Amino acid sequence: MRWDSLFNDLEAQFSAERSLEKEAEITERARVELAGIELTDRLRAVGAGRVKVVLSSGAALLGSISHMGNEWFVLDEGVRQWVIPFPSVITYQGLGRLAMKATPRLVKPLGFAAALRALARDRASVIVHVRAQVPQSFEIRGVIDRVGRDHFDVAVVQEGEVRRAGNVASVVAIPFGALVAVSSASSPDF
Repeated sequence: MRWDSLFNDLEAQFSAERSLEKEAEITERARVELAGIELTDRLRAVGAGRVKVVLSSGAALLGSISHMGNEWFVLDEGVRQWVIPFPSVITYQGLGRLAMKATPRLVKPLGFAAALRALARDRASVIVHVRAQVPQSFEIRGVIDRVGRDHFDVAVVQEGEVRRAGNVASVVAIPFGALVAVSSASSPDF
């Protein structure tokens, strides 16, 4: 009888130790997996859900993410769409705990310049929000004329006017590093 209880006790201790080792391994694997999750993975997992973003200009936007590149995303906010470079966002709210890795593609995801070139091609009227050392954000209204490797030109026109040589008040060159966001009226083609 004594031997039975001794062996039962040793077996229970061994089983408890194995259980603790398994728990520790599972916890460590979860930590390692969590360390590999990128912010873009969490943004992808939101799907059609609404996300609140606060930009470096202080503007707070609430909308759904419709497109994502490797340097930017498009936030649909009512009748406006915002092309926002990732470094311009201070905080995200509403992401949830899920993450979704990008599906492998044959082509590299579009860069920020490609998104701006699409707006330039469409001659869309835009509002460009740039970094400024003043409390309120600095805005330039017009049409994107040209997009270079690290900058783009905006032809400043009066609101409601189309971009024609006679309507251009000035052309402003904006370095990508100074850009906070670009907003335009919603377009199903974007």
